Amino acid sequence: MSIQIYTTRTCPFCIRAKQLLDQKGARYTETDVGADPALRDAMTKRAGKRSVPQIFVGQTHVGGCDDLYALDRAGKLDALLKDAA
Repeated sequence: MSIQIYTTRTCPFCIRAKQLLDQKGARYTETDVGADPALRDAMTKRAGKRSVPQIFVGQTHVGGCDDLYALDRAGKLDALLKDAA
């Protein structure tokens, strides 16, 4: 299983989401959709949203930065990330 995060360079929510993943020691693949409309379209098709970040753990759509932090506060993020390792 893998972790995929769709971002743009200047998005503060993207930076925060990556910081949390980094703190957790999670390895992820980052796709910058800021300069490539085709990549953003692919993200939108997969996530159903155009905003960034959009985070996937395996086939599970976590959502955005706030969703990622909510999972962490609920104590569910570590288990989800462990399954992705």
